[in-house]
Amino acid sequence: MRGRRRIRTAVATATAALLCAGALSGCTAGEPAANAPEARATPKTAPKTAPTPTPKPASLWDVSPASVAAVGDSVTRAFDACAVLADCPEASWATGTDTAVNSLALRLLGPEKVATRSWNLARSGARMAELPEQMAGAAAERPELVTVMMGANDACRATPELMTPVADFRTHFETALARLRKGAPKAQVYVASVPSLMHLWSTGRVSPRGLEVWKLGICGAMLADAEDLSAAAERRRAEVQGRVVAYNRVLSEVCAKDERCRYDGGAVFGFRFDSGQLSPWDFFHPSRDGQARLAELAYRRITKE
Repeated sequence: MRGRRRIRTAVATATAALLCAGALSGCTAGEPAANAPEARATPKTAPKTAPTPTPKPASLWDVSPASVAAVGDSVTRAFDACAVLADCPEASWATGTDTAVNSLALRLLGPEKVATRSWNLARSGARMAELPEQMAGAAAERPELVTVMMGANDACRATPELMTPVADFRTHFETALARLRKGAPKAQVYVASVPSLMHLWSTGRVSPRGLEVWKLGICGAMLADAEDLSAAAERRRAEVQGRVVAYNRVLSEVCAKDERCRYDGGAVFGFRFDSGQLSPWDFFHPSRDGQARLAELAYRRITKE
C-alpha cells in the first residue's frame, strides 16, 4: 500500500509539472506564480511623449500706439532743417506734419490725429539733466508712446573736459524714466542712440562751407580745428567719440531694465548721414531728408513684433 501511495504521489507531481509547463500564466513546481520568470520580467516602458512647450508670455509692447510724446533736444525740434538758426517742428522726425519727412507720428497716427494726439516737448540745446522735467511733462499728457533722443549736447561741449560725466548721465536718465513711470506707468518708451559725432565730423569737414560754419563754435569738443589731423586732435576726437559710446551703453542698459522700453540697438549711432542728410546751414543737424531717415529707423524698431 505504501509503495502504491508513493507511486501515485510521484505521478501526480509529474502531471502537475507538465500542466504548469504548458499553462499560459507559467509556473514551476514548488514556486508561487508571483515568482514565475514572466512575473520577474521588466515591464515594457511606456512610450515617451514630447514635453509640452511653455507658452511665451504675452508681450507688453504695442506696435501701434495711439498717441506720441517726444522729448529731447534740437534734433527732435528739427533745428536748422527749414531755416537758419530756427526750430522747424513740422519737420521733426518724431511728431512733424511735413509729409516729405513722414514723421513717426504721421506713420502711426495718420495726418488727421497728429495735431491732437502728439506732443513735441523737446528743447534745442537740452542736455540729459533736463530730461526728467521733460518726462514729467510727457507723463501729464498720458501718451501711449514716448520717444527719447537726448545726449548729443552732453558730448558737444566747448572742450572734452566739459562733457557730462557718464555717472551723471546715467543718474539723469534713470530719474527721467522714474518720473515718467510715476505719471504714466504704462507708457511705452523708444530710446534713440546718440549719433556718431565722429562720422558727422568726417562727413562735414570736406565741405568748405561746413568748415566755416563750424568755426562759430558748433560742438567744439569734436568739430573745433576740423582740419587739424595731428595726434593731439585725433586723441581729442577719440575721447569725445568714446564718451558717446559710453552714453549709448547707459541708454541701452537702463532701458533694458524697463519692460516697456525699447532701445534702438545703436541704429542712429550707426546710421551714416551723407551731406544731403545734413543741414545746409550748419552741416551738423539733420536736414529734412535726414529727419526722414530718423523717422524710418524709429518706425522699424517700434513696429517690430
